[in-house]
Amino acid sequence: MGETELCFPQLFNTSCWKPKRPLSETVFINSLLSFISLLTASLNLLVIISISHFKQLHTPTNLLLLSLAVSDFFVGLLMSFQIVLTNGCWFFGDPMCVLYSSLDYIITSASVGTMVLISVDRYVAICDPLHYSTKVTVRRVSVCISLCWSCSFLYNSLILRDNLIQPGQFNSCYGECVVVIDNFIGTVDTILTFVGPVTVIIVLYMRVFVVAVSQARAMRSQIAVIFQHQQTVRAKRSEMKAARTLGVVVVAFLTCLCPYYCSSLADQNSLFSVMSVALEIWLFYLNSCLNPVIYAFCYPWFIKSVRLIVTLKIFQPHSCLIDMFSILDNSDFLPLVGPHSSSFAP
Repeated sequence: MGETELCFPQLFNTSCWKPKRPLSETVFINSLLSFISLLTASLNLLVIISISHFKQLHTPTNLLLLSLAVSDFFVGLLMSFQIVLTNGCWFFGDPMCVLYSSLDYIITSASVGTMVLISVDRYVAICDPLHYSTKVTVRRVSVCISLCWSCSFLYNSLILRDNLIQPGQFNSCYGECVVVIDNFIGTVDTILTFVGPVTVIIVLYMRVFVVAVSQARAMRSQIAVIFQHQQTVRAKRSEMKAARTLGVVVVAFLTCLCPYYCSSLADQNSLFSVMSVALEIWLFYLNSCLNPVIYAFCYPWFIKSVRLIVTLKIFQPHSCLIDMFSILDNSDFLPLVGPHSSSFAP
């Protein structure tokens, strides 16, 4: 009792207890996590603005990246609530607890669904390149993204219905934030939101890797001098570069998610308390900060768009028509015509 204190001292009989930490430790942890939260939200907001504003980036692949950035942006905002939980108490009431937990579940499911769509997109682009432009269109990708988010919302509202109907019914004391999921539903949820999607992602990317290697060998042995063939080789290289980049994104995603879900599978207790600030939870959140960093290293258009956003050049007339794949100069503000409008997203 000497190393703990009440969350709400005025409610001695019903208040939860929290661990007592040194002030220096509390300030350090809160500052570090606040920085990660702010960085995550800011970087993903830059991705959202970039893809939304510049018309040349309105490609099927980039729309999937936009969906992923939206989910990562909301994760950055949700981190601020998790920071509050580092002190061991929930101060926002039971309705906000259920809302926070529901959004966390919805965003996680939408992120996993988007990763599956990204894997399918790269699979079609590499394994069936001749029909990619007809099979994967902006309209179809937009519909798939909308279905992904809608299904995530409906599905998680269903599995959390008991908590939504009566918020706080499973709390053991005042100042606690707990959601309860039935054991059977929890098992099904793990299969649907982790085991199944991860299996699909791994299988598709193994196939992409095999085909990409075979195409690279074929290109090295059959390079021709005619211009048309050079354009074809350049297109294939662009698609494979996109596959490699998004492969890094997928690997980082799986690396950050696996510890969280593995610990959930190992723990047979269906009582999940968001009060716990385990390392795997923050590793799970950290993935949302890694994606924009990966884009910065692998996508030249992202660096260029950040420069334009930071320097406020996006507010200039016709800035949405800037050629994102040329060297940053005054010619960027020419309208996109001809071949510029068909440049590859990567």
